[in-house]
Amino acid sequence: MTLEDALQKLGDAFPQLHWDFVPESIRESDEVMSYWPGEPQEDVLVCVLKTRHVSEVFHRQDFFFLNFAYRGDYQALSTRSDNLLTIRENGCYIGQPFSGYAIRGDSDKDIVIVGVLIQKNAFFREYLSSLSVDNSMFHFFLDPQTDRFSQDVIALSFGSGHPFRKLLEMMILEYADRKEDTQAILKPLTLALLMHVAREYRKTSAKAGRESLTDRMIRYIGEHADRATLAMTAAHFSYHPNYVSSLLRKKTGRTFSEILLEQRMDRALALLEGTSLSVEEVAAMVGYNDTSNFYRAFRGYYHASPREYVKP
Repeated sequence: MTLEDALQKLGDAFPQLHWDFVPESIRESDEVMSYWPGEPQEDVLVCVLKTRHVSEVFHRQDFFFLNFAYRGDYQALSTRSDNLLTIRENGCYIGQPFSGYAIRGDSDKDIVIVGVLIQKNAFFREYLSSLSVDNSMFHFFLDPQTDRFSQDVIALSFGSGHPFRKLLEMMILEYADRKEDTQAILKPLTLALLMHVAREYRKTSAKAGRESLTDRMIRYIGEHADRATLAMTAAHFSYHPNYVSSLLRKKTGRTFSEILLEQRMDRALALLEGTSLSVEEVAAMVGYNDTSNFYRAFRGYYHASPREYVKP
């Protein structure tokens, strides 16, 4: 099967997916929700919308999604932005569960949008730990668990020769010709896709933020909270550990150890509140090989045990 054949096959199948919009009363307003449109046993779904004119109903959905402008441009109506964001060709819009969203498009040529949909539970189980190196992205993906109506969005642009597009094409070919092991093959491809999203997000955020040296150090500590040391941080920025220690204390009023603890505890609390991971799994994810040390650190920081602090 050629790539064009795969795009056509998935495009033809798009209307047959379960795109029912279910009326729901949300925050004292009448809105509609869409639920997982694929088979229940699927964790990842790849779909293709080929159209020249689209004006989708504004809705919320119960899954994560990435919508990639494969050919042409489209517009995304976002609640948070309260306007239309233009997604240019090779651009991608990433949405959380329950965030408000709608697609708009009008062209004299085909607009081709490739969607990668990920079941919420599968996302937390399979992908979150690999994406958690970036603190802001970590919270972007976890916020819907603690705030059901989080409205953050991510819109990124990739070049035509970017690996993101190549990975997506591999996923299109695989999903269009599904076999028994298709989901197993899609899993590492989806992870690679999300890792490129995280890398591009970090690059874009760094350019926009114009961070100070101290901010960059704190971000680095957060990105490596599971294994960061003062010596490791100093080596990364090519400074002596004593200078880094002095700079952080002077600019933040906190020691390196206090900053690291804050980063670890913030991440641990988000994981405990937003996922079904065990305390032992969370402890390992934030850098504690000995669970008893994690319990001790958590109690010292939050003045309660993990189970006392995060009640069902």
